[in-house]
Amino acid sequence: MIGNDVIDIIQSRAQSNWQRKGFIQKLFTAKEQLMISNATDPEIMVWLFWSMKEAAYKIYHRQTNRREYIPKKLTCSVLSQDNNCIIGRVNCAQNVYYTKTILLQECIHTLAVNSLDDLKNVIEIENKGIIKDNNGIPYLANTFQDVSISHHGRFEKVVTLNL
Repeated sequence: MIGNDVIDIIQSRAQSNWQRKGFIQKLFTAKEQLMISNATDPEIMVWLFWSMKEAAYKIYHRQTNRREYIPKKLTCSVLSQDNNCIIGRVNCAQNVYYTKTILLQECIHTLAVNSLDDLKNVIEIENKGIIKDNNGIPYLANTFQDVSISHHGRFEKVVTLNL
């Protein structure tokens, strides 16, 4: 299964005041809040964790067919970082999702999968031939292969697993 999230940093700065009272506490666990406050760039850490949660939630929704607002139930941890690439893990209930985030100057893009090995099988595709089921979950029309679509501001990312 696949999930992804993209964040337009410029749009986030214009539309989201992440420093307002209660924002961090509403979305992030105590451990995540500590990591944000200790980060060299707290703003990027906020959007990194948010992107990880959103990408993992797309898989969770696909698995459960439940729409829930559960940001604190999706707990993030960073496994490794190499320049602008961060490998992470998101836990939700008994589920574990692995993430890969690319940090660019103007956007953050996170991929989420069920297996760490699947991170190397993710491919970006065009937004063509995609249908959604009754729960709004996207698939490739001809194969019913899982697809994840994310768009924010100037960016859109459509990904699937290259099986």
